[in-house]
Parts: sequence; structure tokens; C-alpha cells
Amino acid sequence: MDRSEVTDHPKIQPYEEPTGGWGSVKSLLSKASDEGLLASTLWTTMQRQNKADGYQCVSCSWAKPADPHTFEYCENGAKATIWEITPKRCDREFFAKHTVSELLEWTDHDLEKQGRLTTPMKYDSSLDQFVPVKWEDAFRDIGAELKRLDPTSVVFYVSGRASLEASHMWQLMARIYGSNNLPDSSNMCHESTSVGLPESIGSPVGTVTLADFDQCDMMFFFGHNTGTNAPRLLHWVQEARKRGAPVITFNPVLERGLMRFKNPQSPTEMLSPDEGTKMSSDYYQVKGGGDVAAMTGIAKAVFALDDAAKEAGRPRVLDVSFIEEHCHGFDEFERFVRAAEWDQIERCSGLSRADLEHVGRTYARASKVIGNYGMGLTQHRHGIENVQMLVNLLLMRGMMGKPGAGISPIRGHSNVQGQRTVGITEKLKLIPVEKFEEFYDFTIPKEDGVDTVEACEGMLDGSIKGFVCLGGNFARAIPETGRMEEAWRKMRLNVQVSTKLNRTHLLTTDKTYILPCIGRIERDHQTSGPQTVSVEDSTACIHASFGQREPASKELLSEPKIVAELAKATVAGKSSVPWDEWVSDYGKVRDAIERAYPDDFKDFNQRFASPGGFHRDIGATKREWRTQTGKANFLVPESFDVDPDIDTTAPGVLKLITLRSNDQFNTTIYGYDDRLRGVHGTRMVILMNEEDMRSLGLTDRDRVDVETYADDGITRRVENYRVHAWQLPKGNCAGYYPELNALIPLWHHSRRAHVPAAKSVPVRLIKRAAA
Repeated sequence: MDRSEVTDHPKIQPYEEPTGGWGSVKSLLSKASDEGLLASTLWTTMQRQNKADGYQCVSCSWAKPADPHTFEYCENGAKATIWEITPKRCDREFFAKHTVSELLEWTDHDLEKQGRLTTPMKYDSSLDQFVPVKWEDAFRDIGAELKRLDPTSVVFYVSGRASLEASHMWQLMARIYGSNNLPDSSNMCHESTSVGLPESIGSPVGTVTLADFDQCDMMFFFGHNTGTNAPRLLHWVQEARKRGAPVITFNPVLERGLMRFKNPQSPTEMLSPDEGTKMSSDYYQVKGGGDVAAMTGIAKAVFALDDAAKEAGRPRVLDVSFIEEHCHGFDEFERFVRAAEWDQIERCSGLSRADLEHVGRTYARASKVIGNYGMGLTQHRHGIENVQMLVNLLLMRGMMGKPGAGISPIRGHSNVQGQRTVGITEKLKLIPVEKFEEFYDFTIPKEDGVDTVEACEGMLDGSIKGFVCLGGNFARAIPETGRMEEAWRKMRLNVQVSTKLNRTHLLTTDKTYILPCIGRIERDHQTSGPQTVSVEDSTACIHASFGQREPASKELLSEPKIVAELAKATVAGKSSVPWDEWVSDYGKVRDAIERAYPDDFKDFNQRFASPGGFHRDIGATKREWRTQTGKANFLVPESFDVDPDIDTTAPGVLKLITLRSNDQFNTTIYGYDDRLRGVHGTRMVILMNEEDMRSLGLTDRDRVDVETYADDGITRRVENYRVHAWQLPKGNCAGYYPELNALIPLWHHSRRAHVPAAKSVPVRLIKRAAA
């Protein structure tokens, strides 16, 4: 086991350099060297990344421009590529050397670092090891087990990397089998968006494209670490700042990406001694969960400016004509904002009236404003209300459905948004049920399936018996880690389609299989020739992705091939889906997608390979409001308290905010350094306000155990973390996901969207005795 990157004396110190710059270049060279990759191999591969004739990044879902840079990738995208094209192999010899019990002691990083999976494997309980299995035997045995199980007891999960083609086939297979249990990774991050935006504007996705970023004269950022989670967006932010556009950021954590940036693709910038571009004109460390209060303060300032303009006979600040023609619910929203007291706004947001009024004045001067946000808004008990309040703020001034303006939810994994578009959902209202039944001659169960939280609840109560997973590391991504791992082992079936080994594979059930697949960067050759797949980015543009490299093993199968073989073994004769034809030619899958979703995918095969892709039919971009009222809706939050279950008045209770490091993407841990926060050699750290440390009797580098503060009879604890003073709002602390998921109660989620409330977990710190 390789633990060379972990030190006995981790170093934590401020990082003053800009995002990007030489720090990014050095990090990539180090990662490539560590994986044993030749620089020439890496650069040759990455020159095709996010290009119309190449492969789409396997990391984040940020938009891919029609006119790409020479190097159209970021640090984390390059790390994801390095991680996938590694020459290291996790082969049958590796599994012969290690028992599952032994591997369960390894970290997430060390498991994935063994390299690419090469051979289909099944668990042998007599040996406590995975042993090779022939593909045909694996498919036959899995199909037989699925036939024995009640379809409603089986979950078919999809990670955010699977292609549109594989995802569409996957959901059809599950529904033909008799299960609508189709949760995906968006359940854990942006489901608050998927529920909140349709109610507000009639669209489940954002309204902006890259052309809008080129035109905007102001941006908001709420709760997003852009420098780590969507670094290529920094290019558009930098250009906006250079043309004088204000960028106003609200985040409890000071993130370097929205503070300073030096473009690694600009030789002039790289050779310049300056500190790079100042990315946020104003940066406000709002309290965790204080965003509704902050936005209410901005709205209150805008109303006051509009009042003054009316009284003086000047042009209105509100877009009155837009509100009258296109909006519903404005009067109730206005009453809510005007009734809000400034002392409550300041107390709940942690920000001053003067600062919020300054933001209101800046907003009032702008004419084209984009509202960007991430999981800092969505992962709360009232995450939906957070999202809808940002929409309210934009609607006040008509910043929706016009060039240079709109709402921009910044999604995570590379195709997480697209999977929902082609049918990955447990909600029947989101799919064309009648079309599927007519096209393929089968009957879909008429009850919704389970989402991620409900799947976990089913494991705990024993109603979920099987879990079939197309990518991802589900067991590490979910809350309640300890209880969920125990419950997982009581299921009958665990099937994982993967490229690398992870902890979810090791939670063995009566029957457990690892089915290795080719990656998106690799060539996919079927009987009709080389195949292309497709993905959807955060701006609802569809792109082709054509793999370039030789597959990691001759034994690997493509995702569509694996899906088809599972379907043939499980639901043969139960539909007219032409599985073999689709695998032979993925273009036929795209024809099927277009047939089911003609508005979004018109001329799919003809358009998807064009530079920049093609944009889906998003009504709100044209001021077509596909809501129950037929208009854009102002929706009023219940209160400023977006996490009402946390008793912050209880002694010693803090709100924990989980974070991703600069050396990870979702559950994939590339290393133990978080360069942009200055944390090196560890992930076992709790960052906290210095005043909070003093009040709790803690000093820098003390060791603590962290316990969830919840009166539900369940103890949730992580042990032996080091505390470190950090610039955070009082009452907040922060630490790394997924390790701290163990502290999140399963019930602690967005009330209607069921997104785990990972940005505000109530915890107490217990000081450990000195060693």
C-alpha cells in the first residue's frame, strides 16, 4: 500500500499564490511522473481534450467552447486524464495477493492508485478474495440473480460519467426489468436545482451559454469553489473582470480561484511577476446557511433604490415591464422583503447592512447579470429555497431570458446533467412513459422509484436487496457511512461497472461482481467500426466524445456493451429493444433518444459533433415559462433559517461545511495535498474560526474527535482530527468530503429534494488527551 504522500507531520500554512500559474503546472508534472506517464504521452492525449474531434473531459461538466484553446483543459481535468490513462494495472495478480478484509483497511486514494481494472471479477467468500470470471458467466449469473429478486428491491444507480447512450440504455433495461429505482449522482448535489428551477422558471437546468458569459457586465457567485470544481470557468471570469464587470462572491470559505488567477495558457501572464487577476471585485464570507438572508438584504436595497428613483422621477431600478408581463407572485415577494428587518438579516447572514446595500447598488447599475451557484446553495435542508431566492433576485431586474444574463447552476461530474435529460430518474413525470411503452412493447411500473436517500433507507430497513451500479463510488458518496456499510453487506447482490477499484466494490454481498469497462478517453470499436459517445455540459449543450487511446486491457467491454449483455441476460424477450443493433452502432441509440425527446435532440446525429455542440430546447432562455402559472414565479422562502434542525444556541455546536480539496474530484482522491488552501500531507483536519477555538479551549494543532449533534439515539463520530485556525465565519468549521460523510445523518437532507445537507452539519468537537 502506497502511503508515501502522507506525512507524520502535515504542513498547513497560508497559500498566497494565484490559482493556475506555475503551481498548477508543477502539480500536473508531479502527478504524471508519479503515475509513470511520459510527458509526451500526456500532452499528446490532452491536446484532444474538449475538442470537437476528440474526447470530452471526464472530470467536470463545464462548457466546451466551439473555438477551443490550444490546451482546453484545467488542472483538475488534466489530473482526471492522468488518473485514467495511467499505465498501472489492477489485474488478476493484484487480487490474488490481497484479501478483501485487507483491502478494506486501505484508503480511497490507495485503492484507486492501483490502476485500471483489467478483468471481470467475482467475490469468493471462501477465499475472501475476488477471483476472475468469464464475461458470459458473469452476465448469466447476474441475470439469474436479478430474476430471483423482486424488481422493486433492486437499485440501478448511475454515476455522472456515463455517456448519454449508455445512460439511455441503462434506464430502459431497468424499467423493462420492472424497476424505476434509478437514482444518480445529481441526487447528492443538484437535485435542489432540479426541483427548484422548474417551479420558478419551468426549466430544470440553467439558462446561460458561453455567449452570455462573453456579454455579461456582472456576475454573482454563491457557494462555489470554482478554482477546484470548474477551473475552466475562470477564463470567462477573468475576461469579465478585464472588461470591468463586477464579480461579487458569497462563500463562507475564502477560495483562491475567485480571489486571484493567473492563466497558465498565457505566456505573458505566466512570466509576469504580478499576482494575477483579482477575480472577485467583492468577496463576502457569508455564514454557512446565511444565503437567503444575504439575498434578502440585496433585494431590500434594490427596493429602496427603486423607491428613490420613482420619487425623483428617474428610470426604475426594477424591470417593471418584465415583471408585469412575465412574472407571478411578485407582490408577495415584495411584502416578504420589505417586512424583513435589517438586524435579522445581518444576524443570519453574518454580513453588514452597508455591505449588502453596496451589493444592491452595484447590481442596480448592471444590465446583464449572471447568477452562478454551486452546492453551497443546494446542500442544505432548505436548499430549494436557496436556489429559488437567487432566481427571485434575478427576476427583479429582468435578468432571465435575455443575452448576457440568467441563472447558472454549476454542475459537477461531466455528464450528470445529461443523464437526467435522457431518462435517468426515479420520477415518472420526467420521462415519456407512453413513448417508451409504444416504441418497445413493454409496460413501465406506474409508481415512482427510489432516489439516493430512499435507496439508503431501503438498505437500512432491508427492502433493498440488490444494487447494480454504472460507475461511481456510491458507498463513499452517501451520508451515514458507518451504518450504511453495515447495511450494504446484508444485500444479496452488488454489481459494479467500473474503471478503477474503490471501496464500494469491497462491501461484499452474497454475490458481488466487478465488471471493468473502457474509459471515455479510450477507443471504442464495435462491429460497425469506431464509436462515438455524447455528453451534455452545464450549459445544456450536447457534445460528441471520441476516444483516442488503446483500451487498458483487451478484456474490457464498453459501457453500452455491458448494459446490453446484462439486459439480454435479464429481460430477454420482454421488449423489442434491439440491444445488439444498438451496440453495433451507437448512432442508432442516438436516433432512439431523438425519437423519444425530439425537441431537445432534433437531428442529433447530424449536429452533436459540431464544434461547441448544440443547445437543448430550454424555454426560459426564450422567456417561455413552462410552469403551472405560465409565468416565471417569485417564490417566497419560509424563513432565513435554511437549516432549522440545528440548535446553534447549544453550547459548543458548530456548523460543519464539507469541502473538496484541490487534489480530488468527487470521491476520487488524487493525493493528500490541498495546494490552494495550503494543506499538505493530510485530509484529517478541521478548519475553524480562531475565536471558536478559544471558546472551546482548543489551540492550533490540537487533536479532536468530531461528533454529530443530533438527538436521534445514534452516535456518529470521526476520530483523531487536527484542528487548525482558519478564516471562517464564527460558528462554522470545515473539513473534507467524503471522509466526513460519516457525520451526516441520513435524515439531514433537503426536505423535498433529498440532497444531503452536507454544507451545514451540526457537530461538537471533543478534545483528545495529549499523546
